[in-house]
Amino acid sequence: MADKPVLWITRKLSDATEARAARDYDVRLNPEDRVFAPDELVAKSSEVDAILPCHSELFNADVAAKMSDRVKIIANHSVGVDHCDLKALKAKGVVVTNTPDVLSDATAEIALLLMLAAARRAGEGDRLVRAGNWNSWSPSFMVGTQMTGKRLGIVGMGRVGRAFAKMVQGFGMEIHYYNRSRLSPEQENAAIYHATVEDLLPNCQFISLHCPATPETMNLMNAARLSLLPDGAVLVNTARGALVDEAALIDALRSGKLAAAGLDVFQVEPGGNPELSKLENVFMLPHIGSATRETRDAMGFRALDNLDAFFSGKEPRDRLV
Repeated sequence: MADKPVLWITRKLSDATEARAARDYDVRLNPEDRVFAPDELVAKSSEVDAILPCHSELFNADVAAKMSDRVKIIANHSVGVDHCDLKALKAKGVVVTNTPDVLSDATAEIALLLMLAAARRAGEGDRLVRAGNWNSWSPSFMVGTQMTGKRLGIVGMGRVGRAFAKMVQGFGMEIHYYNRSRLSPEQENAAIYHATVEDLLPNCQFISLHCPATPETMNLMNAARLSLLPDGAVLVNTARGALVDEAALIDALRSGKLAAAGLDVFQVEPGGNPELSKLENVFMLPHIGSATRETRDAMGFRALDNLDAFFSGKEPRDRLV
């Protein structure tokens, strides 16, 4: 046991992940599944050789500077790494990895769920029936927006964006996209490329966000960009809450500029935005885009694969710094 690297898994992961970790590492678990504050991350760092965290743990520049030199690798149980200051961790000599590929389909499924639910007023209808208030019907009752044959814009045509584009093909949607670079014709699959977000938005009766949160994409969907969408558009976000100016989103939803929104992520997590909760034309989920049994196992195993490679002297497959 003493010869095994000491690994700290900061949150409760899948049983299969924790069993494999316990087999191969001197593992420290968190059965209570509590969130650790930055000062606790620093204190714990002197006891371990590796950390397997989630996006709930904040490794900012201050934490990175104060961490023990004993920690050699942070193997994230996530694709997004906006909770990690990569520059500061690199300066500290800490390797950082993530878990791409394995959660693309699950997250794309949630985007499809959000888009359908927002467009067809599913949340509003569910609340009406549950409350026992469904007492009438007419052709004008709960009329929503149809997806079939509409124009869909995708911001960020990476793994998740492409998986989502593939899923919506059965709806006969015309797909437009913005990406930092244009895809190959094979990956593009007849989608229409736009060189800027501003050029993309006027074409989008539906818009789905699939790009990472970076300083450049902070409040990407602000009042100015929301105004470029056609009236009655539907916005979906399964990426990161930081991409959307929530005050501007609320204004657009109240004014009717947007017919609806489907959100799995928020600027404040956990908790969300109480002002959004007051609106009937928002369908919300608590950041569960990758929350399937299959995907949680795959994410945990991918993080452990990166750790295994590192401690055997090989290059981790998903190394970021």
